[in-house]
Formats: sequence, structure tokens, C-alpha cells
Amino acid sequence: MKGYYLMPHPPLIMPEIGRGEEQKIESTVNACHEIGKRIKLIGADTVIIISPHGIVFRDATAVYNEPVIAGSFARFGAPLVEMSFQTDMILAEKILENARDASLPVAEINSETAVGYGISTDLDHGVMVPLHFIESSKLKIVNISYGLLSAEELYRFGMIVEKSVRDTGRNAVIIASGDLSHRLSHSGPYPYSPFGEEFDQRLIEIITEGDMHALINLKGKLVSEAGECGLRSLFILAGALDEKKVKGEVLSYEGPFGVGYAVVDFHFEEGASERHGLKIRTGDEYVSLARRSLDFYFKNNKKFIPQRKEWSELFSRRNGVFVSIKLEGALRGCIGTIAPTTDSVAQEIVQNAISAATQDPRFAPMTYEEFVRCDISVDVLLEAEPTSYEGLDPKKYGVIVSRGSRKGLLLPNLEGVDTVEYQLSIALRKAGIPENSDYKIERFEVIRHKEEKL
Repeated sequence: MKGYYLMPHPPLIMPEIGRGEEQKIESTVNACHEIGKRIKLIGADTVIIISPHGIVFRDATAVYNEPVIAGSFARFGAPLVEMSFQTDMILAEKILENARDASLPVAEINSETAVGYGISTDLDHGVMVPLHFIESSKLKIVNISYGLLSAEELYRFGMIVEKSVRDTGRNAVIIASGDLSHRLSHSGPYPYSPFGEEFDQRLIEIITEGDMHALINLKGKLVSEAGECGLRSLFILAGALDEKKVKGEVLSYEGPFGVGYAVVDFHFEEGASERHGLKIRTGDEYVSLARRSLDFYFKNNKKFIPQRKEWSELFSRRNGVFVSIKLEGALRGCIGTIAPTTDSVAQEIVQNAISAATQDPRFAPMTYEEFVRCDISVDVLLEAEPTSYEGLDPKKYGVIVSRGSRKGLLLPNLEGVDTVEYQLSIALRKAGIPENSDYKIERFEVIRHKEEKL
């Protein structure tokens, strides 16, 4: 990405709508023109813009993927002020693909899906006002409407946007469209709140310092009372800036109409910042299903029901499955089944993922905040076979020990488990079988599916 910006979207900034009122926010107008000049100087071919005023889903971020998107300011009394842009469909499709691969909730908006949702694909003023200041006849856009998701999910989506730009080689910039508090005065559009000014001051301070970790952790009454519409746009932008050293240049901030308008250019250097950075992971459908089922469970407090048409390979097999969860490299939960207990691997994964997160007796139930930072692996167990001590190899084979009704299992290729003696001792301890007693030994192989950081 070549540029990262925050821009406001008051329709009255357009002379045809403001009819002179725009002169009261002259600093904002001049700063927006400056952003337009900087984007032109970069020579960007695509502008990615995140708006609060398109279709906003409760459970997904929306990516518009219609070849041409147009809109007007008719609802603001200026029907003749119209805009039309081509969508960078290659980039839009890559964002959708990468988001799905990472099990992030995303909705594709085009002329066909819009009918199903009962919405329009028209540009909204959150998109059109910032784009009014960018001069380029060849400019393409990717229009994104944020969802009512957690800060962490939106941040992760921003990381996906950044990755997609790299994948496609686009010369792109990203604009977080959003106004700050709407409660700065008694004459504003929302009831006045003293938290409004406090929120804006704190946000400007965080932006200036480039402290993205503090940004995504803005919570509580300061946010709920602010009456803002730009914070979620900034969460996505922050994700796009992940692991960069950031400083925000505030070109303008003012709020004469009771609404805070900030214009910011985020200057950045490549290289991990110590103050922010969240992991985002990708993997095959085995770990994707485990992560999706946990995300669904934490949000809805019920089990995710996978559909056969989406997870066809996983429905075609029956195996024992272990789901392991790590946090900061340390085990946080691991639950599994030696033999299948459901009709498919898909159902086995869903069941054991939830159990690993909430029912491992060694740990307290996992929180959602821990979940978004965890690493997940899925081991599919192949059929076990009887063996002896000599037939074991802790790197290649897992082990099952049993004596009467007692049974203990240890997966293969675990960090720190380098000898047969140690592997057996752990498995016996888990089963409650004395090491000097008679017991049966079985070995098995696994197919391990792991996530990777993007």
C-alpha cells in the first residue's frame, strides 16, 4: 500500500449542498484537497475506501464487486451531483478470497446479491465525499462497508486488505472514511455529551502517536457516548498498517457543526512496531473449520453446523480428531477422539474444537480475546496398530497405552518429546497406569493441519 488516510464525509462540504456553509470548515476543505494532491502525486491506480454508510451487516464486512458503481447526492438536495467509478474487480475478488481463506466473515455485494439482500449497490456519501477531492480519470476503487464486528476482526480484515494489495501488485491507497464525535455541542445532530470532546482529543492523540494498539483497545463509555462513525473504519486501516512504524500527521481537525472532522495522513515505515500487531492465520479447510466453529460459538453461544456442500472432503471421512490450541506458543487446550464418535471428520472437528477451548480440565475456559490471538492445529488420526517399545518413534508415531479400562494417548511430533521413554511416561501418566505394570501399546500416524501467519 502506498498511502493510508483518514478523511471525513460531511455532504455540506460540497458547494452545491453547503451553499456557503462549507466555508465554516475551510480547514477541512483545504486538508482534503491536500490529501487529493498527495494521492495524485503517488500515482495510485486504486483507492480502497471504507465507509460507515453503505450496507452495514451485523456479522460481516461487505466488499462491493460490481464492475461500475455510481451514486448521487440526491438525498441531500443535489441530484445533479453524480459520481461513477470502475471497481478494481481483481483486487476486490482477491480480498474476498483471502478473507474467506482466513475464515473472516465477509459478504460480496454485486447486482445479484444486492437483490437477495434487498439493498442497492449505489455509492453512499461516505465514499463520494472523500473521492470528490481525488483527481484521476483512470482511478478505480474498491468500496468496503465495515461490519458490526469486534475491533480484532476488523483489524484482521485490514491485514487481509494489505495482503491482497501485495498479492495483486496494485499501486493502491486506503482511505478510512469517518467522522468523529457527533456530540460536540448542543446544536449538533446528536444530543450533547462531554465524552464527545474527550473522545476526539484522545483519538487525535493516539493517531498522532501512531499507537495502533491503543486504538483497537478504545472501549467503554468513552466510545459508546461519543456518537462517532469512523472508529471501525480506523480499525480496518490499523490492520492494513500492521507491523509498520506509524505516525499520524493531522492536517486538520475542527467541529463547528457539533461533529468532529479529522483529516490525517498516516506516515509509515516498514518494520515491526512494538506497539501493535495482531496475528492473522490461514490454513486448509480443516483448521479453517475449527476456527470458524470457535468464532461462531463465542459469538452465538451455540454449536456451528457445517454444511456438506462447503466442507465436502471433511464429510467424506470418519476419523478420530484432535484439536490443539496454543496461545503465545504455550498449550491452551487440547481435546480429541481416538476413534470417530460422529458421522464425519467435519462434525468431529466442530465438537472437539469447542471442547478444547472450553472443557480441557487443565485450563479455565478460553475467552474470545484469547481466541483471536491463538494458534490452532487439527490432527486427523489414522488407524492404530499394536506395537512394542521397539516399534515406537515419537516424531513419526503417536502412542496409545491401555490397561483394562484405562487408556492414555499422546500425539506424535510434540515439542520437547524426543525419546520413546518420555513419550511413554507421559501417556502412562495421563492414563493413570503405573510404569512398571503390564500394559498394551499401540501406535498411530496423524495428518497434521496447521495454521500459518500471513
